[in-house]
Amino acid sequence: MAVEKKIRELQEKRSKILLGGGVQAIEKQKAMGKRTARERIMALLDKNSFNEYDLFVEHDARDFDMENKSLPSDGVIIGSGTIYGAPVAVFAQDFTVAGGSLGLMHSRKITKIMDHALKMRMPLIGINDSGGARIQEGVNSLAGYGEIFFRNTISSGVIPQISVILGPCAGGAVYSPALTDFVFVVDNISKMFITGPEVIKTVLGEEISMEELGGARVHSEVTGNAHFFAKSEDECFGQIKRLISFIPRNNSLRAKVSETHEPLNEYHLDKIVPDDPTLPYDVRDVIMAIVDKSDFFEIMEHYARNIVIGFGRMGGRTTGFVANQPLEMAGVLDVDSSDKAARFIRYCDAFNIPIITLVDLPGYLPGIDQEHAGVIRHGAKVLYAYSEATVPKLTVILRKAYGGGYIAMSSRHLRADFVFAWPTAEIAVMGPEGAANIIFRKEIMSSDDPDKTRKQKVEEYKAKFANPYVAASRGYIDAVIEPSETRRFLLHAMQVSENKTVTLPDKKHGLPPF
Repeated sequence: MAVEKKIRELQEKRSKILLGGGVQAIEKQKAMGKRTARERIMALLDKNSFNEYDLFVEHDARDFDMENKSLPSDGVIIGSGTIYGAPVAVFAQDFTVAGGSLGLMHSRKITKIMDHALKMRMPLIGINDSGGARIQEGVNSLAGYGEIFFRNTISSGVIPQISVILGPCAGGAVYSPALTDFVFVVDNISKMFITGPEVIKTVLGEEISMEELGGARVHSEVTGNAHFFAKSEDECFGQIKRLISFIPRNNSLRAKVSETHEPLNEYHLDKIVPDDPTLPYDVRDVIMAIVDKSDFFEIMEHYARNIVIGFGRMGGRTTGFVANQPLEMAGVLDVDSSDKAARFIRYCDAFNIPIITLVDLPGYLPGIDQEHAGVIRHGAKVLYAYSEATVPKLTVILRKAYGGGYIAMSSRHLRADFVFAWPTAEIAVMGPEGAANIIFRKEIMSSDDPDKTRKQKVEEYKAKFANPYVAASRGYIDAVIEPSETRRFLLHAMQVSENKTVTLPDKKHGLPPF
């Protein structure tokens, strides 16, 4: 009987805590179109796989009448479970309890599951829904954030770290997601900003809504702080599960290998790229024509659209894709696209994911705005990331590869393992028109018919340099291939390079152009 009584007491305590901030607070949360913290965890993880820890933890603050306030689980839920059978660690802030504010014990629960994830070498998923630091706990709250940031940094490149913004994430709290690998946001729910609309109005006298300041679309399209945009929490959880299916559990493993499937018949490499080199096309169609099942999972789809990044499978093996996008700004590299590509390259390298690069660009974007925005420094990030990467690096030059853009996009000179080119490839210092105007300037200017002479010289330059054969004759290209041969050559190159080993100079770490 004594045991049964104890069990009933346990059940009663659990039931009370599971109500979080209470019925009214839960109803208010749902009225905003948001699930509760536990509902979110259950929707994300495999059924019946979640095990919660530290359910009975409470705050120990005593100032501002806090000793009389009960905050169930101190406003955050932690535990572990599985996604597609693979273990993951998770925490979810509970906005129904003191607005999900972070105090000392709240932060200790988060850092506990972060330490657990790192020790057990499994992915960490953090669901953020918090009003920020708990003001009543003063510097303890700030200390808690610092402990979280430190662990984000130490875990970087060791375990996948995923942040999900499902409510406000304000002030210092935003820096934890910024330190993680992937950030997910949901339309009309996610809010991220350093200083809120009230502060901006007070300091600058400007009226701005939370959505305009730091809504999901802003961070997906403008700032680049978010990697995935969803219209609902359900869609967001589906995206997270799909990501988990592509990536390895930690940096000592490789991603799970699936069965090999051919691309769908609707994609034909011979028909995607136009004959006219000035006409655009969607490089994602090229990727679809190469990857297994034509299944490509794009990352940062709405930001810096002149470059495409994401995951696909080649022969069942997860592969990272980096591709210039001729549909947007002719696929040039600029400040934002350089940042986008470089970070993804480094992620793939950290987690043993081979990289395929598809090249079609006229170079780096010229102009005073880009120069002043630091295109030299940002553009160098791509050079650094490719040069540093030791995973298999395979490159296909589809069309234009001019100037510094040719070098930056995983060229042989940055130690690409295999470089292939289509017959349509143009590899040169610059485009034929610009080059002819410089090289043959005197002849053109002194000609009786400058326009005719210019056209002749452009064709002369094209015949000499606007093709892949000069580079191939120097060994900078391994093979000039027909578009229809691309998948076969890439699959073989991946098979050959599967056990690639590279020895780099011994050093503490390099100094990327941050």
